[in-house]
Amino acid sequence: MKRILVIGCAGSGKSTLSRQLRDSLHLPLIYLDQIWHCADGSHINPDLFDRKLNTILETDAWIMDGNYRRTLRTRLNACDTVILLDFPTDVCLRQAKQRIGHKREDLPWVETEFNPEFEDWIRNFRTRNLREILKMLEEYSQTRSIYVLRSHEDIREFVATVRQLEQFSLRT
Repeated sequence: MKRILVIGCAGSGKSTLSRQLRDSLHLPLIYLDQIWHCADGSHINPDLFDRKLNTILETDAWIMDGNYRRTLRTRLNACDTVILLDFPTDVCLRQAKQRIGHKREDLPWVETEFNPEFEDWIRNFRTRNLREILKMLEEYSQTRSIYVLRSHEDIREFVATVRQLEQFSLRT
């Protein structure tokens, strides 16, 4: 586990899990939202995003947090591990609403309201995005370690396992 993608619906807990993995594995954490978005809420040019992304993908180790389906295949080609958070829509909506008004290290501004377009994106993630993502993951299932976590308990167990493995590898 040296090149890890953490993907899933907004509000599923990607950034929280990514920070836990960073703290356990001591790998650089890349937030795609920090690359794509500007502090004023606008975003950079897709070509510039791709150049920045490709520079990161060439490095030896990272945890990459973000869905960005347009670049998913490129990232799948570069990673060794994928963690998909497949949480129910109502959980994603609730968790996304809870972070409104809080400063976050994964986003270059503080959200002050629950944007209706963003809410719609979350509500329709399963029908508009998840099937295609699962299809892509199936294509890589023989050459990548792929984990699908569907609950907070799954995340706790996964992080605990990673920590145990990391501690064991440090002792040997």
